[in-house]
Amino acid sequence: MSELFDAVDALVESRSPLPPPAERERLRKAHGLSQEEVAKALKVRRATVVSWENGKTDPRPPQRDAYARLLNKLAELYPADTAGTSDTSDPAGAGDARGAAPPASPTRPVSRPFAERVTTAEPEAPPTPSRPPAAAPPPPARPTRPTRPTRPTRTPGPASPPPSHRPATRKAAPRPAPARQADADPRFVNGPLAVLDGDGSAYCVDGLVLDCPATTVPALVEWALTEAGLGAPRLHPSGKDADPLIVLTASATERLGLPQRLEDRRGLRLPGNHPVVRQLTKAKWQLTKRGFGPWARVYRPAQGGQRRCVQLAVLPWDALDSRSWAEADRLPPAELARALGAYATRVITPRGSTAVCGLELMTALRPPTRAVRDEATGGWTSGPVPGSLTAPVDPAPPEAPDEHPVVAAHHPRGHQRTPDQVLVEEAYEWIRDPQLLTDAECARTHAVGIDVNTAFLAAANRLPVGLGAPVHVKAPVFDKKTPGSWLVDLSGIELDPRLPSPFTPHGTRPEGPAWYATPTVAYAAELVDTYRLPVEIRPLEAWIRPESGPYLDPWYKHLAEAYKATMADLGVVTGMSDSEFLAAMERHKRTDPGMAAVLSAIKSTVKGGIGKLRERPQGTGYRPGERWPALERPTWRPDIRAAVISAARVNMHRKILKTALATQHGPAPTGHLVLAEEALIPVALLSDCAVYLADGPSPLHVLPRTADGRPAPGTFRLGVSPGMVKHEGTQELLWAVQLLDEGHNPARHIKGTDAALDGE
Repeated sequence: MSELFDAVDALVESRSPLPPPAERERLRKAHGLSQEEVAKALKVRRATVVSWENGKTDPRPPQRDAYARLLNKLAELYPADTAGTSDTSDPAGAGDARGAAPPASPTRPVSRPFAERVTTAEPEAPPTPSRPPAAAPPPPARPTRPTRPTRPTRTPGPASPPPSHRPATRKAAPRPAPARQADADPRFVNGPLAVLDGDGSAYCVDGLVLDCPATTVPALVEWALTEAGLGAPRLHPSGKDADPLIVLTASATERLGLPQRLEDRRGLRLPGNHPVVRQLTKAKWQLTKRGFGPWARVYRPAQGGQRRCVQLAVLPWDALDSRSWAEADRLPPAELARALGAYATRVITPRGSTAVCGLELMTALRPPTRAVRDEATGGWTSGPVPGSLTAPVDPAPPEAPDEHPVVAAHHPRGHQRTPDQVLVEEAYEWIRDPQLLTDAECARTHAVGIDVNTAFLAAANRLPVGLGAPVHVKAPVFDKKTPGSWLVDLSGIELDPRLPSPFTPHGTRPEGPAWYATPTVAYAAELVDTYRLPVEIRPLEAWIRPESGPYLDPWYKHLAEAYKATMADLGVVTGMSDSEFLAAMERHKRTDPGMAAVLSAIKSTVKGGIGKLRERPQGTGYRPGERWPALERPTWRPDIRAAVISAARVNMHRKILKTALATQHGPAPTGHLVLAEEALIPVALLSDCAVYLADGPSPLHVLPRTADGRPAPGTFRLGVSPGMVKHEGTQELLWAVQLLDEGHNPARHIKGTDAALDGE
């Protein structure tokens, strides 16, 4: 009998009522709980709690009953009619960070000596708000979302043409939209993509809605290629037109016979014997090697130079990763089409993750080959495009990741390479030794974070990179115009101990010869020359690339314009005063969720594209020392990735040093780089974010000015363009001091969340 009772109890638990997803998130935040804390209590992963809160999945027993119990108790404490204040005062947000989340405000004094100096130095005054009050008017009300158009009733009968030959029917636009460009390509009259809903409505850019009669994937592909008028023209005369993109909502996925969830969670693809895959095979369509996954490419071999390919994105399979696309997959179809259309128009038609898009954009803007006339035969043949990466090349040994065959040929498996054997150019992750805090810093009141806009993109601007294979040189003379990797001893360059070293990602001084990319060595030479340091830059050897050029310049310009155009859509434009800019940035992500998702995707495209230049092997079948598919593309170039990251890091250090010099009394030092006590120096760095201790909560309390009120030359400057800075967040001084004391990085949590998880 007890077994029957247990079975009944389990049956009841399996149906424990749960509030809507938005209410689950509200209740958690109202109690100040992080997703990590909830996950730990319920013995699940944080990603599982995220899925519960965004409605993608629901908990299963035994967690379901426990989760329902938690939410019921929280609902008693925080009824819905009082949620307004609780939701906005979430002290954690930081609790969603990886690892131990810092407290929003310290509840106990720090016991170490320098912290005691901070405690006694702080004035007994009411707490200052973390952000200055905005002087700008409140944001305009967001227009209401369009209602779904009613699908016209079809009358079946023998007079109706077959679906594969039916013209695409236009429907009325569900919302006002900007006019289509007059010079739009007539082949792609309906734009680059469509979001297909379960009733056959295909939402396109500019508010257009097409009637898609397809009920199978093969029919959908035929419709997209023959009737939909979708696609986009090439970005370079020698490039390729963009294939049509069809985005499938959950209801469209069901309509086409696809599952709502992929069972293969490792491979993320349908099994080869799935009915949809068999339908495609029977209809003579092919899939790429990655199969039918969240981003599926369905094609037939080109005929007469005409591509026959359609890209599918399956939303319920997480095609739009929330880490890159924010909440885009939760937008209504018309709004999603508008957002994806903006990305496709400004960046590139999505064809995979934002990292894939970033890399594909490089190739689209600088194709490897072009058609050239063969003088001997008079016919046309394929030739290289000047300034492009035209063929795969192996890296120099220090540039190769540990898995590469080049490394396997030089070192035994498992060997830990030392700085004189491997190039390590990575972004900053540094905190200052808390014992080096000065009395002036301990008397300040706030920790203020500033963040460089698209720092890697700004670093790519006018950056010369190698176009061909590396050449080994012994005892070379350093040339800052020659891309490459240099083995040189920079340990003799001594800086103020409060400053991070510009030569290592962890900010500590190098201990001997190490490999560096050209921008790092060039900055070392700049410091030596500018401040007359008693050091000689003398490389021991180098791998240089004599053939070079600004390969990434078109990529930079294209993405910079996309970034600024999207920021303008969100109310942040060039030419704003500092107060206007700060106020606009406070509200910009709330003005338009669709454009906020596009902004997130553009930033992820930059970082992901740079990361893809050194894509590591994937899959369980890989064996160390073997080649992997990414090595066979011209854009697998770890040296270019290293050069971009090197340039971004030294750009950050240059502005840090200029800021310190602009805030100290007296002239810049010569012969050494020891700064005055009052100089403004950060206490933490994380990639493109710097945290300063300041006398107020605003970046205006950090950024130095000249006597006439202008930004000091060479320092950080507020603004929307790549390379300029924005406010990342503000916390109380003691909060930052406690993190430093515990060995945590304040830059990771300065805005109340984990910067890495937010894509910053």
